[in-house]
Amino acid sequence: MSLWDKIFKKDKEKVKGKLAWLGCDMHNHVLPGIDDGAKTIADSLVLIQGLKDLGIDRCIATPHIITGLYDNTAEDIAAASNKLIKELGGRGIEFSIGHSAEYMIDDGFLNILDHNRLCALPNKYVLIEMSYLAESNMLLEVIYRLQSEGYFPVLAHPERYNYYHQDFNQYKLIKEMGCLLQLNVLAISGYYGSQVKLAASRLIKEGMYDFVGTDMHHERHLHAIKGVVDRYDIEALLKHNPIKNATAF
Repeated sequence: MSLWDKIFKKDKEKVKGKLAWLGCDMHNHVLPGIDDGAKTIADSLVLIQGLKDLGIDRCIATPHIITGLYDNTAEDIAAASNKLIKELGGRGIEFSIGHSAEYMIDDGFLNILDHNRLCALPNKYVLIEMSYLAESNMLLEVIYRLQSEGYFPVLAHPERYNYYHQDFNQYKLIKEMGCLLQLNVLAISGYYGSQVKLAASRLIKEGMYDFVGTDMHHERHLHAIKGVVDRYDIEALLKHNPIKNATAF
């Protein structure tokens, strides 16, 4: 066994099964060649093996839909998902993949809603996001609109929206509107910066998270997530948060 093999084996053993309690990774970018996540089937297989190492045996892939940048459709996403599922089957890899999308709140998203073209998570949950640079002036409208049509909006990685860091009441307003919140695993460690870590810590303390996702795009994310899981007892850290991954999906 080479030195690298020994290192990776040790890394795998340290984190083995530590996210099994989560049940399902409901936010990731493992589908190949469809957004800024996995570029190839080979990339996808590495990320999926990483999830398996962590104890996760099923995920819902959520590629970006951003008007003018990633103009994915429900059909595009289904095709990429089916391609990956076929590859897993051919290799005898046991892993369950569902598919949905991570929707940027923009005019294109409203158009998708208007034409009933939504690619939702199971049980009518819908993952939405905003730009990291500026709050969308449509956020509350979108939350209301989704709810009025029987969906359950889930705001992806709220801790990463810097414009809320100085006004925690905005998080409370979003929750009061009925929007659920999803934590990125890497935010716990300061991977995205100290201010994001502080925001995540407060949201955790206040018991405001409903879901957890890896938001994994590439192998660098995978190695960083394994480091976080090795360092922190994430299940214990989130014990006062009503995490729904295992029950909602």
